[in-house]
Amino acid sequence: MAGNYPSFQNPIPRFQNYNFASGSSHHHGLVVEDQHQEEDMTIKEQDRLLPIANVGRIMKNILPPNAKISKEAKETMQECVSEFISFVTGEASDKCHKEKRKTVNGDDICWAMANLGFDDYADQLRKYLHRYRVIEGERANHQGKGGAKSSPDNQLIGD
Repeated sequence: MAGNYPSFQNPIPRFQNYNFASGSSHHHGLVVEDQHQEEDMTIKEQDRLLPIANVGRIMKNILPPNAKISKEAKETMQECVSEFISFVTGEASDKCHKEKRKTVNGDDICWAMANLGFDDYADQLRKYLHRYRVIEGERANHQGKGGAKSSPDNQLIGD
């Protein structure tokens, strides 16, 4: 499936200079010149995709219990979310590089999302990140006093 993306008109103007899916052998701005190079890129392309089982599970959680999801729908969503993650992470990474930092953190991801026009998502992610840090701080304090380890995930969902 790598390299055989359908072409589509992107409705988000900020993405016009970003080559999502041209249908050619372009991989994140890199033009593949020969077959051997394309095979190497295919392996790397597979590595960048989220596991399809995880994508399917997330999709299924949103749908009614009796809903079915086609393999094609899962693969399409897998490509989209993987591309979105790469896009946002790339923007955050560029910021870190300009600031001469090697580690991308949650604040960088929030900044990148807002910078790319996803302000509503960035706001929600900032709230989640804040709650996560509070819960992690509480958990670290509790563990320092001999407490058991617990996951903060269930405490994060919700307002």
